[in-house]
Amino acid sequence: MNDRTLAPNWNAPARRSSAAHIATHRVLRNTYALLAMTLGWAAAVATAGVAFDWRHPGPIVSLLGTLCLFFVVHKLRNSGWALPAVFALTGFMGYTLGPVLNAVAGLPGGAASIAMALGTTGVTFLGLSAFVLVTRKDFSFMGGFLMIGMIVALVAGLAALFLEIPALSLAVSAAVALLSAGLILFETSRIVQGGETNYVMATVGLFLSVYNLFVSLLSLFGFSSAGE
Repeated sequence: MNDRTLAPNWNAPARRSSAAHIATHRVLRNTYALLAMTLGWAAAVATAGVAFDWRHPGPIVSLLGTLCLFFVVHKLRNSGWALPAVFALTGFMGYTLGPVLNAVAGLPGGAASIAMALGTTGVTFLGLSAFVLVTRKDFSFMGGFLMIGMIVALVAGLAALFLEIPALSLAVSAAVALLSAGLILFETSRIVQGGETNYVMATVGLFLSVYNLFVSLLSLFGFSSAGE
């Protein structure tokens, strides 16, 4: 009998660990590449909206359109249509952002508010992402809390919109900004820990968090600027 067949394969765990590390690195690389492209695409559409003074479709249409396109992306996530669906979703969100930027730009100090929101969003995203990538901490325990928090914020935001309560809108914006920062930690951690292996869905998750963080900060800075 060949003794080699009875010897334990001590290298198997190391090979599995190496394969998992390579797979995670590939998902991260593809996610950040696609995220950069979708952010650029959304920014281009939003800029066109500002330049041509597009009308906002309204909060209900924006919400329903985003949800529908998100479910389309989820349905097609493993097919060749996934990327077109992602760009349709992010382009639509850029379209809804253009009129918001126009409105803020028309306020006293509006341009400065947009710049501050953009800079704060960028620094926050890079800082939180770097923290997770360096420490490799697992933030999966935050998932349930963040989901409930976003649902509560959505309901409160709709109430503030229809009841026209500025203070509640401001509180919702602050809450969404914090929740979005938490989601960046959570989603990046999922990729690093191997919990998310589909770079399309990873990209969409991070895009939504960055987008919501920016819009929330824009609301906060715009409100502060208008009150001065």
